[in-house]
Amino acid sequence: MFKLIGVLLGFYFFSFFGAFIGYFLGSFIDRYKAYGLGGVNPLSQSQRQSVFLETVFISMGKLAKADGHISQDEIDHVEQFIQKLGMSAEHRQQAIALFKQGADANFDIKPNLNKFIAICGNTNDLKQMLLVYLIVMALSDGHIHSDEEIMLKDIAHHFGYDQAAFKQILDMVLNQSHFASGQTPTASRLDDAYKALGVSKESSDHEIKRAYRKLMSQYHPDKLMGQGVPEDMIAVATEQAKEVQVAYDLITTSRIKGGGS
Repeated sequence: MFKLIGVLLGFYFFSFFGAFIGYFLGSFIDRYKAYGLGGVNPLSQSQRQSVFLETVFISMGKLAKADGHISQDEIDHVEQFIQKLGMSAEHRQQAIALFKQGADANFDIKPNLNKFIAICGNTNDLKQMLLVYLIVMALSDGHIHSDEEIMLKDIAHHFGYDQAAFKQILDMVLNQSHFASGQTPTASRLDDAYKALGVSKESSDHEIKRAYRKLMSQYHPDKLMGQGVPEDMIAVATEQAKEVQVAYDLITTSRIKGGGS
C-alpha cells in the first residue's frame, strides 16, 4: 500500500527519480507495518532468530523434564527437530547443550524468558509461535502431562496471556493435530474443527472466516521469517496451517450441507 503511495507521490513531485525514492521508502514502511523493526533491520532480525532458537531449546529441555523424566519420545522429537533444521555438527552440539541446560532441575528459566520478551516480545505472533512449538513438543509422547501443562501455563502467563487465552491456544493446537483430509465429518470431528479455529458452533460464518484468516496469517512462512523465526523452523507452522485448512474446509462443507449459519 505505502509502496504504491510512495511511487505516486514521488513521481508527482520529483518525476522519475522521486518515484524511485518513493518506492523504497514505501517498501520500508510496508515492511515495518507488517513485520516490525526487524523486518527492515537485518541485524535486529538476526538477533531475534538467535534468541528465538536459544529460548526454544532451553524451554524444550525444561518442558521435557517438567514431569521428572525425559522420555525417549521427547529425545527423539528434539533429534528430529534438529535434523529438520539441518544444523551443522557444531550447532547441533550447541542445541543439545541448551536442551540439557534447560533440563537441569536447578536451572531458572525466567531470565531467558525475560530476554526473549525484551528482544522478541514486541513482535507480533512470536510469543504465540513459541508456545505452539512447546505444545507440539509436549505432545511428542502422545499426551500432555499435568506438570507440563502447568509449565506451559506459567510461560504463557509470563508472556502476558491470561488463563482463558492460554486455554484457547492449547485447545487450538491440540485439535489442529486431529485432522486428516478425506475423513467423514462426524459430530466429534466437527467439534474438534471448531476448537482448532478457536470458535464454536454458535459462531457466525463471518466470525469463523475471520478466525481462519487470522490463524493462516499467523502461520504464514514469509510473515514468520520477517518477524524473526528461522527459515528452517517454519515446518512446524506449515503443518499447523495445513490442519487449520482441513478444519476450516470441514466446517464450511458441513455448513453448506446443513444450510449455513
